[in-house]
Amino acid sequence: MKLDMMGERAKNAEKVLAVAGTNLKNQALEAMAAALVERTDVILAANEEDMKNAAENGVKESMLDRLRLTPERIAGMADGIRQVAALGDPIGEIIEGSVRPNGMKIRRVRVPLGVVGIIYEARPNVTSDAAALCLKSGNVCILRGGKEAIASNIAIAEVLRDAVASAGLPADCIQLVSDTSRRVASQMMKLNQYIDVLIPRGGAGLIKAVVESSTVPVIETGVGNCHVYVDKTADIEMAANIIYNAKTSRPSVCNAIETILVHKDIAEAALPAIKARLDEKNVEIRGCGRTAAILGDSVVPVTEQDYAVEFLDYILACRVVDSLDNAIAHIARYSTGHSECIVTSDYGSAEKFTASVDSAAVYVNCSTRFTDGGEFGLGAEIGISTQKLHARGPMGIRQLTSSKFIIEGDGQIR
Repeated sequence: MKLDMMGERAKNAEKVLAVAGTNLKNQALEAMAAALVERTDVILAANEEDMKNAAENGVKESMLDRLRLTPERIAGMADGIRQVAALGDPIGEIIEGSVRPNGMKIRRVRVPLGVVGIIYEARPNVTSDAAALCLKSGNVCILRGGKEAIASNIAIAEVLRDAVASAGLPADCIQLVSDTSRRVASQMMKLNQYIDVLIPRGGAGLIKAVVESSTVPVIETGVGNCHVYVDKTADIEMAANIIYNAKTSRPSVCNAIETILVHKDIAEAALPAIKARLDEKNVEIRGCGRTAAILGDSVVPVTEQDYAVEFLDYILACRVVDSLDNAIAHIARYSTGHSECIVTSDYGSAEKFTASVDSAAVYVNCSTRFTDGGEFGLGAEIGISTQKLHARGPMGIRQLTSSKFIIEGDGQIR
């Protein structure tokens, strides 16, 4: 189907969804969740086709993990939709209000963005997450996933569309672009007549391309060059556990860490303990000279580029720093503004770190892997916004809304 036709259908569906009540939207969401579970076999068969093609094309294991679906992951996708259904409906919420001296009553209320376009890569769970969040927040979505997951995405979208229609809403509340060519993606970026906002979700290349090429307003989501700083007062066991979790629990995601910074006063004691944990998953450490002096020949010499890259793999850059200020300066230079953590027992250091580090999520003594809509109580998320306009951090249903003013009078004129 051509994009302009999809856009027209989206606009027609928008008129219905914008005035749908909470109960109807929740019924559709519950139907979507149930349908995913009921048609797990269909989705897994499509995903098997994607996995086979990806393996044949040499896609690395950490990326295959993003693509892979299992019955448990599909059940998790369904649970995510149910969590969204359980959230309060933001549409119609009064944000603020006032009465003017002339008697006019003004209130600002929350409304949908309209038609949300989402361009993403090889993560088929994004298809259900995005559809659920958009529907609950009253937005129609036009989804365009990567070629690696096209069979999975088509299967998931068909299941969700059927479920939405069964609940009494237009199936076109959810649409998937089946053509994964760059040409069509570029056309989508120019579809101002139909798309109100565009959200890219994926790697640095995708996000850069969308931000630079789109004429549709863009909410920039996060490349995650995330850091853990081990302060001189840190509990070493805690630091090792946090770093192990933040790096190895799922290295292919944006909230996994890519660099650790260790204060020189604790480095000789902390680095061997940290390395012992990382060795459990054979993590390659790319370290500075002081790191190598402590850990020995197993350390790969770090390069300037290593501090700036998102590895998305079992690779971790390491630097020994002289002070908290040096750690903050390093993060300011190399961070993508996603998630950073300090491990410390000093309240003053924690306060300075959280005040000085300019990222969407800043942690004290806990893993960056918590930067997630579900973990923050937002339900599923559309992505992690690293920009500062409109939305920042995990984007739940409220971040997918705008507002309008409603003014009531009794004949006032100016």
